[in-house]
Amino acid sequence: MVRFIEENTKLVEKETGNKSNNDVTTTKKKVLQDLSINNGGGLINSWVDSMRACSPTHLKSLLKQSSWLTEHPSALDMFEEILHLSEGKQIVMFLDYDGTLSPIVDDPDRAFMSKKMRRTVRKLANCFPTAIVSGRCREKVYNFVKLTELYYAGSHGMDIKGPEQGSKFEEDSKSLLCQPATEFLPMIDEVYKKLVEKTKFTPGAQVENNKFCVSVHFRRVDENNWSDLANQVRSVMKDYPKLRLTQGRKVLEVRPIIKWDKGKALEFLLESLGYANCTDVFPLYIGDDRTDEDAFKILRERRQGLGILVSKFPKETSASYSLQEPDEVMEFLQRLVEWKQLRSGA
Repeated sequence: MVRFIEENTKLVEKETGNKSNNDVTTTKKKVLQDLSINNGGGLINSWVDSMRACSPTHLKSLLKQSSWLTEHPSALDMFEEILHLSEGKQIVMFLDYDGTLSPIVDDPDRAFMSKKMRRTVRKLANCFPTAIVSGRCREKVYNFVKLTELYYAGSHGMDIKGPEQGSKFEEDSKSLLCQPATEFLPMIDEVYKKLVEKTKFTPGAQVENNKFCVSVHFRRVDENNWSDLANQVRSVMKDYPKLRLTQGRKVLEVRPIIKWDKGKALEFLLESLGYANCTDVFPLYIGDDRTDEDAFKILRERRQGLGILVSKFPKETSASYSLQEPDEVMEFLQRLVEWKQLRSGA
């Protein structure tokens, strides 16, 4: 396990060679935090503390809300500035699902988006290339959204498919398919079954098979039982060194250890659309989760486009702007559609 952490830390050092020491240290801490569940012992307690820290009800930011909003102002308030930054460039939209297009709910199977949001996203996709990038299984997200004109990237970007009806922004988008973790499918399925069995006596725990990853939801689990849940997950994960555990909003994510995430999915989709080395493209990524930070960081590194974090609470983020909830996301998207329609004379 120590060797495994060292190897991943070296990989982080290699990938962040041009960053400051503070940035590298922060990234190392994240790697150790994500992997600590596999080691057990005292690290379980620190890992549970991390679970609390990821829960909005326990967030204790060192920055006041007003100070944080100065750094990450409302994308609605700064709408004209965002349009100015995108002037003369092709906007490409990337949207998370849970907590972004739909509200966060206790039962993940009931995370429905509103009809008004669906209409807004449909209009958006008619104006700009639009992708849904989610930790959910691609098929599940599609069943929630039910729009054939979108690109869908499920399982944190490990399952990407072009629009069912093709896209006016890409000649061969209908045949687009990218699944870089196919070899892990039998292992993921096996871990899913074991986690269901292990956690079945923990009230509120829900294990979701997202094809290329497994999600353990603890939103309905009493906080006093989080340590037990952590131990249950660890007892399964210790036998699978090729899988890693990360955290989201009251969810634990079991994923293959491959160099692929939402940021890589964003880059793949931009390349598929013909914008790999273009300066006249402006990606906009809107998301609410820790896993969306991989995409926000890519945009910062590329110095291209921008990220918008959906959150009512101050959080450390690489996003440039913020929105508080899905209703604000919908208003922002509606404004984009109206602006595009005015420019095109529609």
